[in-house]
Amino acid sequence: MGVEAGAQAARSRALVVLRMRSRALAVALLPAAVAVILLAGAATGRLAGPGWDAARWILTPVAVLVLLAAAGVALVVARARPAMSPTIPVTEEAAPDLYRMMRDLADRLDVPAPSAIALTPDCDSWLEDRTHRAHGPPPAEEHDDIAGGGRHPHRRHAVAPVLVIGSPFLWWMRVGELRAVLAPVVAGTGPSAHPDIAAARRFVRGLDAAVAVASSPHRGPVARAVLAGVGWVARLLLRSCRVHAAEMERGVAAAAAERAQAVDYGLRIVAQEQVGLAYAGWDRLLTRVALPAWRMGRWPSRLDAGVVAALTELSRRDRLAEGFASRLGERPACDLLEEPGAVDEAASLLAARLFHGGPAGPGPDWSPVGWSEYPEEVVDRKWRIDAARLHRVLDAMGVRPAPGSAALNTGGPTLSRVLDHLTGEADDLTGRADRLTDRADHLTDRAGETPFTARSPEPPPDDEEDLSGTTPRSATLAARLSAELSREEATAPPSPSATAPFTADSSSTGSPATPDPAALWDDRTLPLFPLQPPRTARELLADHLTAMICCAAMDTAGATPGLDWLDGPTLLHNGERTADLAPKILTLIEDGDSTPLRAWLAELGIRPEKPVRLV
Repeated sequence: MGVEAGAQAARSRALVVLRMRSRALAVALLPAAVAVILLAGAATGRLAGPGWDAARWILTPVAVLVLLAAAGVALVVARARPAMSPTIPVTEEAAPDLYRMMRDLADRLDVPAPSAIALTPDCDSWLEDRTHRAHGPPPAEEHDDIAGGGRHPHRRHAVAPVLVIGSPFLWWMRVGELRAVLAPVVAGTGPSAHPDIAAARRFVRGLDAAVAVASSPHRGPVARAVLAGVGWVARLLLRSCRVHAAEMERGVAAAAAERAQAVDYGLRIVAQEQVGLAYAGWDRLLTRVALPAWRMGRWPSRLDAGVVAALTELSRRDRLAEGFASRLGERPACDLLEEPGAVDEAASLLAARLFHGGPAGPGPDWSPVGWSEYPEEVVDRKWRIDAARLHRVLDAMGVRPAPGSAALNTGGPTLSRVLDHLTGEADDLTGRADRLTDRADHLTDRAGETPFTARSPEPPPDDEEDLSGTTPRSATLAARLSAELSREEATAPPSPSATAPFTADSSSTGSPATPDPAALWDDRTLPLFPLQPPRTARELLADHLTAMICCAAMDTAGATPGLDWLDGPTLLHNGERTADLAPKILTLIEDGDSTPLRAWLAELGIRPEKPVRLV
């Protein structure tokens, strides 16, 4: 499909959508038109008689009600604010080179230039209309600008969409690669500037926003009842034009892609490979590195810089990506920003909010952390917090060191205490029923201490399946840890800034974010894109055992916490990363056999009978 064919297909579909809007308006006006005819007939004496009088008395109120309802629907559609993507705005003063590249690219494509640039903490790029006009044609000045072929970007500023760029692209891609990736996106401003397509998009966005307004649960019963009819009408119209709107967007995308073929075609093939690599590295960085920090109230302030380190490491490990490292000598796209560090910090905070639901700005329980501080501030602290929780649960269970154990006479928490408990032969190895009763008694006893609601003694099916194949002691300890963590999360005081909408500093200077009542997105639904489901009881037990082992290694064998860019927190012994710990922990959990783990501890010189430092 060529440029003209794609644009023509998009325009034809846009006209269908607009005709549907006109038909909806005609249906709303039809009762009023009939009522006017009846009233005019009575005034002229042509439509007289009891039957015509009855029709006038019945149809006139109906017409008034229909007009009022139609006016209400139109008002909601016109005033509803379409859903907007949370982004970091980048002004021209903060990135003059980036704006210059964008306008040069638009001139090469012979399309209108985007009105502004914003960054998103994700591996994607798109155009987003932020005019908030649901009806009516653009002003005459904008029509003239569209007809002029996109040569006057300042006159287009009110209607041209915003170019949203994935922030990892700026740090990982070179300048030429970024231009090649953005070419099809920027080319989309051409068909988007057509008046029919723009009007159809405004109509569809208005209907979508009206549905969101009608579906909001944060309203009184009267408002919800009134808006229920508005939502029904909006959904009906959306269903009617859904297929045509989708075909219109496909036509726009086809026309944009065809137009961009002439710009950096060979380079764009290489750049698409970098897009796939960026997706992989960004996902690993968020789930393995950022998520542990977010869970403990810290947010890495240089995520975009971290993705470069992660992708470089991935290139080194993956033979298919060996050639990618040689391109790092070229100019990175982040050099197009005046203050890349401030932009990175703002994008990192927004990523924490979108993927984890953190507060709007730094605070006592939500502070930034640099990569050089990550091992000590996050890894070490995380391990000691988990180890402390593990021993609190053992204390609540009344677990004491086994008779004759080396840990019997020590005054502090030891790894031996945990190993002896999970491998011991005790009275609680009597079956699943005793474990469930013990778990229920624990929750009931602690319910009076905190406002935590105890769960049913019978675990959910997923918990039961997760703990199947483990020893009774492992299952009991895992269930207790899960309950303890749930209690801590339920009783944690909410952050005062947790519900404040986020507004990025418009100059992208890295200034602290401030609450904004007119924010374009609702923080009450955070996190918008959670990275992972809640951890299972088995995973929690494995994490806590790993933390306890790492604490013992640091306190008795001189090991240190470290950061692996792809795998997250790691234990360093003699400056090298330790490995093969997970299978040994799994053997302990499933079989109650600590022999492989004890052999591993002896090999590294870790002394499990020595007390460890907890927080």
